[in-house]
Amino acid sequence: MTAEPRHPYLDHPGPIPFAHRGGTAEGLENTAAAFRRALALGYRYLETDVHLTRDGELVAFHDAALDRLTDASGRIAELPWAEVRRARVAGREPIPLFADLVAEFPEARWNVDVKAEAALTPFLDLVRAAGLWDRICLGSFSESRVARAQRLCGPRLATSYGTAGVLGLRARSFGLPWPVRGTAVCAQVPESQYGVPVVDRRFVRGAHARGLQVHVWTVNEAERMHRLLDLGVDAVMTDRLDVLRAVFEERGIWV
Repeated sequence: MTAEPRHPYLDHPGPIPFAHRGGTAEGLENTAAAFRRALALGYRYLETDVHLTRDGELVAFHDAALDRLTDASGRIAELPWAEVRRARVAGREPIPLFADLVAEFPEARWNVDVKAEAALTPFLDLVRAAGLWDRICLGSFSESRVARAQRLCGPRLATSYGTAGVLGLRARSFGLPWPVRGTAVCAQVPESQYGVPVVDRRFVRGAHARGLQVHVWTVNEAERMHRLLDLGVDAVMTDRLDVLRAVFEERGIWV
């Protein structure tokens, strides 16, 4: 049994399939090409990450530096957009501005991991200016960053819990009197962490009792997807878009 949505962002019939970084086909993660492919496959919910360039441009990219994924090098925060835009992911695709992505794909809903503190205010400014409240869920490992976004935007902005909030939910699922604060609408968690299970029936039931959805990342094997859906999770994030779609179709929940 999935949790009822507490925010328009989560208005979706049944469990949500997320295209993590747009999928990793051909190594083109977090590129416009990857997101186009995800939407062509029928995905509506897309996950990405944002960093801020030295001159204040908000780019969709996971790593703090260009070295691992592109034919360029250097830390994004230390480079101007004019230089970052010349880099090519997998030697082929440019790094997109996040503003360009939300404009090009108006039907998409975005789960955004704000990777750096400097990126938070420009990101929230974009959400306000473009009226993206129903299309954005903000996440971060940083509890303080999530809390700051909640203070600045209030309930208009959907957020997930940070690390401390998830820890509190897990502790409370075992009956421990652990505080869980904030106005998040979901808990976005790995299936396990350092070999310790995070998502089980107790965790899902406890989150649902608090009106929170449970979104699990990053799941690429069909048997794990089935197990999590059997537990009642509300969303699955994957790099393997074809596999997750096949699982949803098999279960009759692909929309």
